[in-house]
Amino acid sequence: MDAKSDDAARDRALALAARGGDRQAFASLVRHHQARLFNFLLRLLGRREEAIDLTQDTFLKAWSALPDWQPTARFSTWLFQIGRNAAFDVLRRRQRIDFVSYDAGNPADEPGDPAPSPEQQCADRQRLRLLERALAALPAEQREILLLRELEDMSYAELAVTLGINEGTVKSRLARARAAALLHYRDYTGEHRDE
Repeated sequence: MDAKSDDAARDRALALAARGGDRQAFASLVRHHQARLFNFLLRLLGRREEAIDLTQDTFLKAWSALPDWQPTARFSTWLFQIGRNAAFDVLRRRQRIDFVSYDAGNPADEPGDPAPSPEQQCADRQRLRLLERALAALPAEQREILLLRELEDMSYAELAVTLGINEGTVKSRLARARAAALLHYRDYTGEHRDE
């Protein structure tokens, strides 16, 4: 059994216990998923305060909806679906989609290995900023599928469930999102595609 299957089995057991009223089991689920959910929402919404509020709101909604959760569904997929729906409600209310990149001082962006030269570190940070900018330029629908696939490592089947679309649509939407992100990235770097 791989780590993803182990996580799913652990989540299922905790969610079943939480559904039976075990608050500690639900607290374990929150601790396990809050950072991933927050990062997804932050990248989707682009506003730290909104992402914090929405992460908390998502867990509150999940707690309330636990009686409706089906043990055949992955808890993480179900949770991200709740968060995604709430995020799109926020985006619709905003009537426009803004995206702000991470602060330059985000510890997650700092390289862990001191071996790269300062020039390499600077170049890496610049590439990361350009990737964040390219991601920000995408419509929310494309941005979310890239985040869920590339950062959350969701399978096509999990994406289909989370987004409420069929797997064929997942594949085509993902291909379009990757192509659009690459095009934006190349525009920002000055690289030009061979025509």
